[in-house]
Parts: sequence; C-alpha cells; structure tokens
Amino acid sequence: MNVTITARKFKAHDTLKEFIKDEVSALVKYNDDILNAEVILSYQNVKDSIKNTEIILKVPGQKLSATGKSDDFKKSVSSTVEKLARQLKKIKSKKTSKRNDKN
Repeated sequence: MNVTITARKFKAHDTLKEFIKDEVSALVKYNDDILNAEVILSYQNVKDSIKNTEIILKVPGQKLSATGKSDDFKKSVSSTVEKLARQLKKIKSKKTSKRNDKN
C-alpha cells in the first residue's frame, strides 16, 4: 500500500511520518485490498493549537475518509485510524453477510 503524507504549512518530522505509516499500514488487517492512503496534516494556530488529520483510503470501488482533531498529531492520527478501521470492518461485514445470503 502506498502512503502519501502531506503536511500543510509545516514540515513533518521523520518520526511522525514513520508513526503515521505504521498506523495506516495496520489497517491492512481489516482489508488487504487497500490501494493507497493519503494523509493530510494541518493545524489551527488558535489558543490550544489544534492538530487536524485527514486520511483518505482508496479501496476498489470506494473512497473512505475520516478526520480527527487533537492537541497532538499522534493522538489525532490514532483516532482517525480507529474511525477508518470501523468503516473497513463495516464493509467487510456487509460483504460476508451478502455472501451468506446467497448460500
């Protein structure tokens, strides 16, 4: 799976990039048909400096996306990955229920 990381208005550290790649690559256990993932990092420079993460997954026939906000990029990425994991599980359960209906 190809993981593209875009940091808006800042340069992401290599440790953050590795963390993101590890987290996103873990989604393969829910669906091994993931074609690629696009991760967009940004922040809002308000009082608490809110970190935003958006992840867009491309699977055959679909595009899944999720966003997360936190005071830390790692927390934001983790929560976004959890949301995508739930979406992938839902897709997988729909596929298996359709197969079972046919039998």
